[in-house]
Amino acid sequence: MRSFWSDPYLWIHVAGVAAVPASLLLCLLGFAAGDPVLPAWLELGIILILGIAPIIWMQWQQPFYIFSLLVIAIKPDHLTDAQRRLLTLFRTRRNPIWIGSGAALMAILLNQLYTIAPIASDITPISSSLRGIGLLVAAIGFLGANLFLQVPLSVLRVMLASDAEFAASPAFGLDQIPHNFSVIGARVNQILPPMIPDSSLSPAAKPSVSAISPEPSQGAAPSSDPSV
Repeated sequence: MRSFWSDPYLWIHVAGVAAVPASLLLCLLGFAAGDPVLPAWLELGIILILGIAPIIWMQWQQPFYIFSLLVIAIKPDHLTDAQRRLLTLFRTRRNPIWIGSGAALMAILLNQLYTIAPIASDITPISSSLRGIGLLVAAIGFLGANLFLQVPLSVLRVMLASDAEFAASPAFGLDQIPHNFSVIGARVNQILPPMIPDSSLSPAAKPSVSAISPEPSQGAAPSSDPSV
């Protein structure tokens, strides 16, 4: 186990992959609304571009800022040195093969969803007369599915780094974080409680046993040792 694996934000965003099935279900319900009004290749192409392109661009140009949850994000100047080292790894360990493989997998799944969409026509809450709304819902669902896949992939890529690589990575510059990462949400000082115990008291600063032992009373009896 790597030393930096103790950061909870890594595990939270890896677990985000669990939201992929729910996002794909939303996409399926959107496709199931009504009959196609455009050629199948055009509908698929539109959803494919809207769902994949923004996430690929983000992960390659400005990776997702993982020190955030939902609509809140930790202010960059409140990150620890270790967390800023992790941000450096997110930049240096970007891999087009990982990103491309994730996108290819999602494209295959999208085609399968489009093919089986008619079987969900009875359960979709979207009216059959609102095909355009259905395609919009499908695009939103597919966009979410790509986000919840690509972010965990990038986190896994970072978690595969060795302790030596982590230690050799410089802390990312505070003023450069907003320009190099997609920081989404309101900025706050803290989201989760710190996982490292307070070590502000060094061993030298802690009182010793002798320092807190009681002083002898003023009226103590003299020693009865006959040698005195």
